[in-house]
Amino acid sequence: MTEHSRTDRQPSGPGSDDDAPTAVDLAQVADRTRVGLAARMGIEVTRAERGLVEATMPVEGNTQPMGLLHGGASAALAETVGSVAAMIAAPEGHLPVGVDLNATHHRSAREGSVTATARALHEGRRASSYAIEVRDEAGRLLCSARLTCQFVAARA
Repeated sequence: MTEHSRTDRQPSGPGSDDDAPTAVDLAQVADRTRVGLAARMGIEVTRAERGLVEATMPVEGNTQPMGLLHGGASAALAETVGSVAAMIAAPEGHLPVGVDLNATHHRSAREGSVTATARALHEGRRASSYAIEVRDEAGRLLCSARLTCQFVAARA
């Protein structure tokens, strides 16, 4: 992410001014998800700010053999929104790497699109954690997940 697409501030605790959402350049975030797995799955980031990221994904093309949304697709969507949130929160000169992802599947979908929302649980100097919900078009909870990312120094 460029200097214009993230903040260099580190949160200093609940209730501080640093907890206020920081808008980022959605076009730059979208460019990062137009390649690789996110692109193949049709994932589109629709909202991105410090501590909150949302994205949509079509069910079609992301199903298992019985025609239901694949649990791995829900997990990949969850990891994508959490990773984008971590990119925004990463300290200058650092990149996030996922170190833990867990997902609980509550129900599935057969058609339409699903939306994932990542909300920060913790954004620190060394790591960040996000609670992620994946919902169908009717707003029903399909999957709840948690992602933890560690920040590592970017290589030159």
